[in-house]
Amino acid sequence: MNRIVRPLDHEAVRAALVGLWARVDIVERTGSTNADLLAAATAGAPDRTVLIAEHQEAGRGRLARSWVSPPGSGLTVSVLLRPEGVSPSRLGWLTLLAGLAAHDAVRGLADVPCGLKWPNDLLLGPGQRKVAGILAEVAGTAVVVGIGLNVAAAPAEQPGATSLAAEGVDAGQTEVLIALLTALHQRESAWRAGRGDPDATRVRADYRAACLSLGARVRVELPGGAIHTGIAEDVDTDGRLLLLDPAGHRRAVAAGDVVHLRSS
Repeated sequence: MNRIVRPLDHEAVRAALVGLWARVDIVERTGSTNADLLAAATAGAPDRTVLIAEHQEAGRGRLARSWVSPPGSGLTVSVLLRPEGVSPSRLGWLTLLAGLAAHDAVRGLADVPCGLKWPNDLLLGPGQRKVAGILAEVAGTAVVVGIGLNVAAAPAEQPGATSLAAEGVDAGQTEVLIALLTALHQRESAWRAGRGDPDATRVRADYRAACLSLGARVRVELPGGAIHTGIAEDVDTDGRLLLLDPAGHRRAVAAGDVVHLRSS
């Protein structure tokens, strides 16, 4: 059942997160936290700036989809990262890291079935329904990673999605947000310390363990409209999905929308 969770406690959020993160801003409403932080990045905002909105009206998801977050329904947060010393080829891992951090946070809050659909959709419950989505965008040398997580309810604009509350996770917005951003800080800090090498700190191993796509028959819809089907075998060191097609050809997919196919 959808319900309105306990409101966000601004003081508790800042007390828990300032120090881990350089700056934590909370606004009542905005069009898009990602758009706001991209503009801030261009203006010189510092590494590890966080922007949280209680109501997002025009958020963006992958493949030009929208992500609207009405008041009280869920969390909308973006983080600005400037990972110096990391090769540009490894920056694609940031979006996977964010998905893995969301997985860490939810598993830490409740014992519920939880996994990732490549690259970063968080699926929850026996029905493996989407509860969170992530979008990373680049501004010069900075990367802005936005996370939308349905806490009390899945908005009408997300057909087939679910929420933490609907899957039996009894946690308020404050608790969920602190768990999410603490996990993201831990994952990103370790990855950065390893200069973006996903095998140096078990990031790739942990992602493999959490990813429901690996070993499954999938259809991948690429941004340009092409479609590939096959078995999702692995993720490489740059975070790309390695797909084995029916003809036995392997290809590395850097971006796309994955659909899990039922076995015939």
